[in-house]
Amino acid sequence: MAFLVVIIWGGNFTVIKLGLSGIPPMVLAALRYVFAAFPAIFFVRKPSIQWKYIIVYGLAVGVGQFSCLFYAMDIGMPAGISSIVLQSQAFLTPLFAAILLKESIKGNQITGLTVAAIGLCLIGGMIGDGRLSSVPFGAFLLTLLAASFWAISNIILRYAKNEAEAQGKTLDMMGMVVWSSLVPPIPLICIALLLDSPEVLMNSFDKINFISVFSVLYLALCATLFGYGVWSSLMGKYPAAKVAPLSLLVPITGFTVSRVVLNEQLTGMQWIGAIVI
Repeated sequence: MAFLVVIIWGGNFTVIKLGLSGIPPMVLAALRYVFAAFPAIFFVRKPSIQWKYIIVYGLAVGVGQFSCLFYAMDIGMPAGISSIVLQSQAFLTPLFAAILLKESIKGNQITGLTVAAIGLCLIGGMIGDGRLSSVPFGAFLLTLLAASFWAISNIILRYAKNEAEAQGKTLDMMGMVVWSSLVPPIPLICIALLLDSPEVLMNSFDKINFISVFSVLYLALCATLFGYGVWSSLMGKYPAAKVAPLSLLVPITGFTVSRVVLNEQLTGMQWIGAIVI
């Protein structure tokens, strides 16, 4: 199941890029969570944890991670490179887990993460190719910030799981994803109003077409409900240091889809990096 999530999330970046061609970034992100919450919320029970965990998780993922990622891609971050940089969460999550949850990081995990980091550097052009020179610096920083919020959300899930277990219960991860989807829409619309006037936002709905509808449904149903439902379940069941690195495979599918659909070019050095990972 983890590898299916990898495939879906790899294509996720290209779908975001397509969706942004007709919908402002914060509106697209808000619609993603509206359709992730409804109508699923009527069929999925609220998880047996305090509301604070649901709210903070929704803010970290929906508002923090995706407002940064969507805006970064809207101002020039390529889909393929986005899928690379966002995976820095795989290095941040074990670090945060070691600091906050006292989870140990084993030697083989450090070695694996180091090798994967080298691969990510090669893919992103940080070593020897200068690929990042074609990426807006602000967009690059926003994508790194998105990765940090993703890592934070992984830790929040661990705290929520620990609370549920302290009560003799199991954290319902699908419920966590669905109910936390109630949180992002309003903050995202507020951010959208800060970036654009109400008239601009309303006019954007006139540009909605088949690609826009497909993008919203893919992001809501496939990437959010299915993808994050499975991912959250894995994060709640296994140590963060073991699960998070699986996302390092996302750039490979992200490369392939962006190359086919968007005709984004990859250098030989980037392909070597993918093989290293």
